[in-house]
Amino acid sequence: MSINLWQNLIDRTTGPMNLRLLLQPAIAAFFGIRAGLRDAREGRNPYLWTLFSGSKSRQSLLKEAWDHVGKVLVIASILDGIYQYIVFHRVYITGVIIMAFMLAVIPYLVFRGPVNRIATLRARHKTARPPAKSEV
Repeated sequence: MSINLWQNLIDRTTGPMNLRLLLQPAIAAFFGIRAGLRDAREGRNPYLWTLFSGSKSRQSLLKEAWDHVGKVLVIASILDGIYQYIVFHRVYITGVIIMAFMLAVIPYLVFRGPVNRIATLRARHKTARPPAKSEV
């Protein structure tokens, strides 16, 4: 990757349309949290671990993630393309892919697994606690 590409990525934090740099990861994180809580309720293993451990359900896991993050990923790609066209008067596909991945996929993955673990631990902690004695 060229230094120019990295400089262009860094420059996106200021200028037009920079609110998307907050909104898109927040939306992806919301979907990740929701999926992590559902994983914990259903007793599933953490998402990335299951995905990379040679699971037979890898294809269904990828489809599920695409269903959750696909729209955010497409919107991130379109908005970054618009941003590039406004600022650079052309669109660099590599930059679009990198920004869309950073704004949609990474926040989803960062939240889904830990939320699953935390919710599972909390559920175990609640069931392991002895019932409180009632006052007589």
